Amino acid sequence: MTVPRQFATQEIGSIAKPGWRVKYRQGKKIEDKDLSEARKWGKKIGIPAAEQETLGKLLRKRTRSAKDKKAVEDFSALYGIRFLEASGLDLVWDGEQRRAEMYQYPIENAKGFKFLGHVRSWDNKYYLKAACVATPGLKKPYHTSEFDFIRTNARREIKVPVTGAFTLADWSFNEFYERKLAHGDRLSKQARHDAKRELAVAIAKNLVRPTVEALVKAGATRIQIDEPAATTKYDETDIFVESFEETVRGLPGYHSVHLCFSEYKRLFPQILEMRSCKQYAMEFANRDSRKPGTRREDRPGYAFLELMEEYNDDRAVGLGVLDVHSDFVETPELVRDRLLYAADKLGAERVFANPDCGLRTRTWETTFAKLAALAEGAQRARKSL
Repeated sequence: MTVPRQFATQEIGSIAKPGWRVKYRQGKKIEDKDLSEARKWGKKIGIPAAEQETLGKLLRKRTRSAKDKKAVEDFSALYGIRFLEASGLDLVWDGEQRRAEMYQYPIENAKGFKFLGHVRSWDNKYYLKAACVATPGLKKPYHTSEFDFIRTNARREIKVPVTGAFTLADWSFNEFYERKLAHGDRLSKQARHDAKRELAVAIAKNLVRPTVEALVKAGATRIQIDEPAATTKYDETDIFVESFEETVRGLPGYHSVHLCFSEYKRLFPQILEMRSCKQYAMEFANRDSRKPGTRREDRPGYAFLELMEEYNDDRAVGLGVLDVHSDFVETPELVRDRLLYAADKLGAERVFANPDCGLRTRTWETTFAKLAALAEGAQRARKSL
């Protein structure tokens, strides 16, 4: 299916894992309600009845072999792909069904790190945090098999999100490089900055770039670098920019960056040096009025577009038109008006439509309703033009 030239729709984060997938992975008993849920969504998103029956048999089995666990994981990925396709998105993947967590998953496949224990990320979610204790390296590319499965099963164009080097560095303890640059027990502010740069660039060169190169070799043409930490350390924007460039510079394909919830103006002008980046994907709806309309005073969340005009930044924007922190389901009219407002400033071909971030904190019912409104709103925006 061809991606529209105007207002192409995408998810820029993950969706929740099905309840049956979570319980199966945790070794818990699968109940009738879990099987009903799998059948309900299987029917809604177009999973053939025979495949639904196969999944049901797997979930009901008392013993769970490694082969069975792999099959259930594959079904979860297939459900994720079909879910995004059925909602109407133009660019799809599996919604992070195979990944335990965006930080822990890549670090598990890295050399030079030592896990120290769980830390709380948000709500009741935890992940294992590691310390860099030696030069970072790669055990093996960690998204290739995931991509191969998606490519085999997807009916629409694929985009692959990959956690960026700056975020991996920022969320790790930097023992190795800080020890190298310390003078005795002291570490100056500049030395700490230099140590962070060395870690981020090493992760980019030795861990993330080889993984992206493997994806490109496997056929991936759209790769999104996820950098939620980039807007939390404005005095390290230069490190973020350099590590991004080290990750994708010179590689073929369409490379974008996903940024999260912050005062984006503080990224300028350094972010202009990310010459290998073709699209910013970020949050807007969270700060915007829920009333349809395009007056400036109704669009306080979209000030970033004015920054792009001010700095003559000609990249595309993945425009957040869905609030991921609320069960409020945006109307197609609201989505349409948000897109048209951005198109008036940037041109419709530079505007992609997406949620503010991943929708994994929402139920599948809410997520599907929001994404369906996104797809319909984008279609109405195209017709309006």
